[in-house]
Amino acid sequence: METNSRILEKVKSFFTEVGEVAFFAIRFFKEVFTKPFETGEMLRQCYNMGNRSLLLVGVTGFILGLVFTLQSRPTLMEFGAQSWMPSMVSISIIREIGPVITALICAGRIGSGIGAELGSMRVTEQIDAMEVSGTNPFKYLVVTRIVATTLMLPLLVIFGDAIALIASSFVEHLKGAVSFQLYFNQVFNALKFSDIIPATIKSFFFGFAIGLIGCYKGYYCNKGTVGVGEASNAAVVYTSMLLFVIDFIAVFVSDIFFEI
Repeated sequence: METNSRILEKVKSFFTEVGEVAFFAIRFFKEVFTKPFETGEMLRQCYNMGNRSLLLVGVTGFILGLVFTLQSRPTLMEFGAQSWMPSMVSISIIREIGPVITALICAGRIGSGIGAELGSMRVTEQIDAMEVSGTNPFKYLVVTRIVATTLMLPLLVIFGDAIALIASSFVEHLKGAVSFQLYFNQVFNALKFSDIIPATIKSFFFGFAIGLIGCYKGYYCNKGTVGVGEASNAAVVYTSMLLFVIDFIAVFVSDIFFEI
């Protein structure tokens, strides 16, 4: 009986939190279209999240391109299909690997940062002070960060995909004596709008999820300084799980849409 009650309690807690996140998202959509617009703070957050993530995303994309090409090349050579390498690598990276890996990297770097920052402001009563002074902390702190992550993640994905393809071209140039011009000609011949558009659209949803969960966990942080660490950790874990759910839904919907 105790086991069943614990399971029921966890299930109830899960759905309660899902509902709270949904109300948090609804409040965001209400606030984002009302004045005043915190444009300056939003641009500052875009700069912080985008510019400071470039190095991490670039290094990850470069290693991804190298490893994926080096691991795939021997298998294709067994079937005499190494000429398909540029097409296979580009489609795989653009469609799936690039957006998902970049989103997971940003969930760890950006999501945890948002959770820790807002959590610290909550436990030190800075958010309460903003409410008392008559300002809207939700619009200034939450709306600006969610908008920034939603706008910046697709750009980071494009940057990471480009770096990964450049790294892959280096491997092909060294291993297969393929010129860079020939490699990218095959890449652009293989790619279609049905590959690029769904990947770009779901990147916006990835960015929205990262900002939403990070802000939610930080904004409602409690338990003092211990809660800050828990909020930062929960932001990464919950966002990572949500990214896979969004990715599954995006792939399912895009397959139906482009088949029709």
